[in-house]
Amino acid sequence: MAAKVEIDSGICGMHTTVWAKTDMATYRCQLKIASSCEAIQKLAQEIPEVDAFQEISLRRGDGPVVLRKGMEICFHSACPVPAGIIKAVEVASVLALPKDAIIKVSKIDDDAF
Repeated sequence: MAAKVEIDSGICGMHTTVWAKTDMATYRCQLKIASSCEAIQKLAQEIPEVDAFQEISLRRGDGPVVLRKGMEICFHSACPVPAGIIKAVEVASVLALPKDAIIKVSKIDDDAF
């Protein structure tokens, strides 16, 4: 099974596309990642393949490799790319159905808080 996820990271203007393909016998997921962000390009080199079951659980083994490597390599803690990579792994592994995840950000007046 395979999946494609496109991620627009927000104000930084960076765009990332993730392709994921899982061997359903082993749940090993191959990743191809193209990004305009140098940090994400480096992250892509570190994670050419992951274990799908490890990636979907915060409590399995040492937790998701994508999140751990993302914390080491990404510059911004709110970067949505690591989560987007995991979404691609979930869908390619038939561990989640394909559905867009959306974060909407807007500024509001202090009085509206």
